[in-house]
Amino acid sequence: MEQLIRIQNKLKAPKSQYNNFGKYHYRSCEDILEAVKPLLKEEECYITITDSIELVGERYYLKAVATIANKDGASVSVSAYARESLIKKGMDDAQITGSASSYARKYALNGLLAIDDSKDIDSMQNNNPEQPPREKLSNERFTKAIEALKNNATTKEDILKFDLTKEQKEVLDGIKD
Repeated sequence: MEQLIRIQNKLKAPKSQYNNFGKYHYRSCEDILEAVKPLLKEEECYITITDSIELVGERYYLKAVATIANKDGASVSVSAYARESLIKKGMDDAQITGSASSYARKYALNGLLAIDDSKDIDSMQNNNPEQPPREKLSNERFTKAIEALKNNATTKEDILKFDLTKEQKEVLDGIKD
């Protein structure tokens, strides 16, 4: 699809968002869509994005499919997946799903439009010695995380991302992989 090649070559999607907590610039799904709309009009193309939930192994993933089509019906699609976090402080279930959707949609668009996010915070190894402190898990949340681990809905690595107490670490160490 020649229109896609031209759109990919002309597209400039700046990182216009800023995360004060992490101190980095990023581009959102909305930023990409706003940047590509004039090019879509120029090339007489349109983009659709759909979401679905898929079971992969023991975990549910949100799958986003970004499709570009021209007026003749030719199309190209790219998909991307995002896993919903089991534990996300301050978010209800709908917000967690929405966050996974935004993430998957952004990366589906990145693939479709040949946007390189290799310098984005999502793909960086953060070597900043002043990393923010890891979140602590209450005993109630830790118990839920252990249940999820036993049901193969999370991994020890996911739980170890939190600042665990000595007792929580001992419980986690006692669980066989």
